[in-house]
Amino acid sequence: MIPLDTRRLFRAEFPALPDRAAAVRRMVAAHLRDWRLGGVVDHVVLATNELFANAVEHGSSGPADTVTITVSLERYGRELRVEVADGSPVIPVVRQPEPTEESGRGLAIVDDLAGDWGTEPPDPGAGGKKVWFTLPLGTAS
Repeated sequence: MIPLDTRRLFRAEFPALPDRAAAVRRMVAAHLRDWRLGGVVDHVVLATNELFANAVEHGSSGPADTVTITVSLERYGRELRVEVADGSPVIPVVRQPEPTEESGRGLAIVDDLAGDWGTEPPDPGAGGKKVWFTLPLGTAS
């Protein structure tokens, strides 16, 4: 675990293309391991992957669009926050798909894995929205 007084931030922009999901997963996993947070890699990568997939499918208008991923340690290392920003202002909603449907479970997965999640307006000067989730981290000794 990293010291409580350490703050970290990583931001990357990816083309809004489904084939970029693997690069997003690798980037998030690598930074978490570098930050000595290997114990949360699987949950964070899965939740981030779901938000990225939603941003690509529902939040982009074409291949020229981008999705911005921000991973940060907040509250002095006690909480991990991931934001996924896309160009659509449409707020996502949790669906309850039929058992035979192949999609529609992404936000339910995020809700199950995360400590909290939600949406907020984009950064100043940008369009769209941010969808975020947080994951509480154990305190360092």
